[in-house]
Parts: sequence; structure tokens; C-alpha cells
Amino acid sequence: MKSAQTQEQRHEMLVNGPLEKVIPRLAVPTIISMMVSSIYNTADTFFVSQIGTSASGAVGVIFSAMAIIQAISFMIGMGSGNYMARCFGAGDQKLGEEIASTGFFTGLIVGALISVIGITHIDSIVMLLGSTETIKPYAVDYARYIFLATPFMMCSFIMNNLLRLQGLAVYAMLGIASGGVLNMVLDPIFIFGLNLGTAGAAIATGLSQFISFCILLAQCNLRKDCVSIRLRNFAPRWSIYKTVIAGGFPSLGRQGMASLASIVLNVTARPYGDAAIAAMAIVSKCTMLLNSVVVGFGQGFQPVCAFSFGAQKYSRVKKAFWFCVKISSVFLLALSAVIFLFSGHVIELFRKEDLEVIAIGTLALRFQICTMPLNGFLTMSNMCTQSIGYGFRASILSMSRQGFFLIPILVIASHAWGLLGIQAAQPMSDLCSLVLSAVIMWAVLKDLGRLEAAEQPAQSPGIS
Repeated sequence: MKSAQTQEQRHEMLVNGPLEKVIPRLAVPTIISMMVSSIYNTADTFFVSQIGTSASGAVGVIFSAMAIIQAISFMIGMGSGNYMARCFGAGDQKLGEEIASTGFFTGLIVGALISVIGITHIDSIVMLLGSTETIKPYAVDYARYIFLATPFMMCSFIMNNLLRLQGLAVYAMLGIASGGVLNMVLDPIFIFGLNLGTAGAAIATGLSQFISFCILLAQCNLRKDCVSIRLRNFAPRWSIYKTVIAGGFPSLGRQGMASLASIVLNVTARPYGDAAIAAMAIVSKCTMLLNSVVVGFGQGFQPVCAFSFGAQKYSRVKKAFWFCVKISSVFLLALSAVIFLFSGHVIELFRKEDLEVIAIGTLALRFQICTMPLNGFLTMSNMCTQSIGYGFRASILSMSRQGFFLIPILVIASHAWGLLGIQAAQPMSDLCSLVLSAVIMWAVLKDLGRLEAAEQPAQSPGIS
């Protein structure tokens, strides 16, 4: 690290500072980052929806591909970031620096490969993602530029996580929020001003991701209190990759399953026409926006959790977990009550001319809002197990809500109850996920209690 004193001060804050001050301090920038990212994703849907129902459906279709890209990025970013944080918590700065650079350059290489594969097989990919023939032209226009921007998109997500997990959430926020604001400004200009349609929305997203990439890379390499990204620290060896993959697999599972669930959702909704696909895409973006606040708050919790676990502060890990569960649950309960009352108006903002989209989307949104308050416990459980290196249990939790439960429920419920089953699938999945999360977290918290009571040495920065 460039500034040992700054790192020592940050270490002290993360492992000994008052939780009610440290976590909100770290969470506010990450909440802003998540909110801006979700808002510009929602803005894409909003502006494209003005073109037509099929164009609106195209955003939902390509969102599945973007979720896969994000899943791989978060696997690398969260895996390397958490491993790096545990190394710093244990005092091994050199290994932490190697992990950070290895994560960045690995993402750059993987992103380039995805870009080439995506562009050369674009027609087949959009149909595989659940597109209809009427949606396909819009989806191809949108996907082409998203794939071109993939390397920069992936590295931005990775650097965002590396900065966050150093306790430097403000720097991460500056990069992500700048790109997000630019995206919202460019969307109407490219879509309507330059008459580029859905391609304009994708170009705006690609340019914004490149700007975020440049800002985040500058933050990493020019700020004295950040770990620098250096080619000389690129250490692609299995001893690093196996821990990064194990630690990041929960993120891959969570985001990957979300992408797969989105594809299954599009396929099961396809028999009900473009209106059903468009409505469920709008609902997905709305709930993502609501959840982004909780995810951002949980990301403020993660560096505290990882550093404290690395420093053998097991009691602090438990206290931080319950603090975050209480705050996020109360927030979601209040927000859900408001959104439930105005669900119809929310959907109308996107497609006020299409009564079928409004009807389908309103009921689906109300169903999902009913179980929204559960996401506080679900999110914090996943983030806690991942941050302390409990890779297998974190992976199970991350894949349950959008994968193990939602996908089979979508298939079964769509056959049993048709469109109604599709609309009600997510809340049924949430209830199942709550039971599983409660069982796993009971065992994890019990483990932490045993470690605390026995005063055992901290685990190594690897996985448990």
C-alpha cells in the first residue's frame, strides 16, 4: 500500500469503530452508487418503453445477458475484494495487492472473450434469452453495443468492489455515480435526439460504462490511500484463483441465477405476448431499484464484517449483522407499504398507453411487494457468509431465491395457473428462501459464538 498510516487508521475504524457510525458511513456512498446504477437501468427501460411495447421487451431480454456479465464481474470483484480485505485484516498487505491486480486483469481478459463471442453469435443469443420475433430486431440493436462495452463494464464492477472492500466506498461511488448520471443524460439524446432507438440506449450505456472505468482506474492508481492496479502485481496462480472463485462464487450464483431466472421468466411469459414480457421487465427493474438500497446498505456492512472476522472480532461480526438486518427490514416495510398503494401509477409511468401492460405489471408488482421486507434478512445473510469466507453456505444462499426456488416455481406455477402463476412466483420463492436462510444463519451464528468463546486464532485469509 502507498500509505501505511492511512491503512492503519482505516483498519482501526473497521475493527473497532462504533457500528452505528461506521456502517452508515460506509453504506451511504454504496447506497448512492447502487441507487444511481438502478436508476439509470430503470431509465433505460423508461425511455425505450416510449418507443413501443416490443422495444420495452427488448430491454428485459438483454437484461438477462447484462446480468450474466455482472455475475461474472461480481464473482471476480467480490471474491478478490473479500480475500484482499481479509488479508489486510490479518496484516498481509503484499498478498492483498497481488489479489487486487489479478482480479482486475482477469476481468479485462474475460470481458474481451465475452465481447467477441457475443457479437459473433448475437442473433442466436437474443432468441436464447427469450426474445420473440417481434422483439428480436430491437434486442439485437441493443445487445450489439452492450457486448462491445463488456470489458469496461466488467472492470468497472471489479474496481468498484475492490474500493468498497478497502473501506473506500466514496471513491467507488464517484466512479459508478458519474457514469450513471451521464447515462441518464445521454439516453434521451441518443434515443430521440439522434433517432437511434434502442441502439441509442445501448450506446449511452456503453459510453457511460467506459467513463466509469476511466474514473475508477484513476481513483485506484492516483489516490495514495488506494491499492494500485499494476501489471507487475498480476499473479495468475491457482492458489489465488481458487480462493477468489470460492469467495466470489456466491455472487456468481446470485447474479447468474437471477439471469437464468430472467430467461425462464421471458420464456414462460412468451406465450402471453410482448405485453407480458414488457410488464415483467418493468416490474423487475422497479423491484431492483427498491432492493438496491438494501444491497447498498449491506455493502457498507461487508468491509466491517470481513476486516472484523480477519481480526478475530467474532462478536463484532454478529452485532453488525443484526444491526443491518433491523435497519434494512424496517426501511423495506415502510417503503413497501407506500409502493403497494401506488403500484398501478408506477407501471403507468413506463407504458401508460398499453392497458394490458399496466394490468399485468400492477398485479405482479403488488405480489412482489408483499414479501419485499424479507429481503433485509435474506441479503444480510448472504453478505455475511460471503464476507467471512463461508463460501459453500454463501453459495447456497445466493442461488436459492432466484434459482433453486424461483426457476422451478416459475415452470410449475405457469403450467398450473398460467400468467397468474408467473406473477406470483417471486413471492413464493421469497418465502422458501426465508426458511433456508434462517436455518443456515442459525448455524453460522452458532459457529461464530463458538469461535468467540474458545478464543481461537483467526482463520487464514482463505475460505472456511
